[in-house]
Amino acid sequence: MFPGKCAKIPTFFSLKLRRMKKYIFVLDAIELLSRLMNGKRVEGVLFVDQNTGKLTFKAYNRTCPKHRQKDVLVKKLPWGWVRESLMRVKVFGSFPKDMGTATIMGMLEEHTKEAKYAMMEQELVEFC
Repeated sequence: MFPGKCAKIPTFFSLKLRRMKKYIFVLDAIELLSRLMNGKRVEGVLFVDQNTGKLTFKAYNRTCPKHRQKDVLVKKLPWGWVRESLMRVKVFGSFPKDMGTATIMGMLEEHTKEAKYAMMEQELVEFC
């Protein structure tokens, strides 16, 4: 190379690009096409089938999310609440930390007693 001269760098852009076609087999194609026609997104897995050796797409079988019912408020207590779900009775209590331990223990007993009475009242209302 001489000073002031540039080296000629070979370029590979002039090569023709070959296009490769791949066929993908779709499992449950009718359901997949109906989801696509409705404008929904289709999630799935793309894999090479071990038995046939072909590229295969299998859509996930996603069902609608299950909505659970909200808990029913039985009674609001001074330091929490009593709620009832389908399977459980929930009692929540939250007490200020600046009170002493003995005071908090007494408030906790009162809170539990009020929660018991609230459950009995609700049972009587449902019974009558």
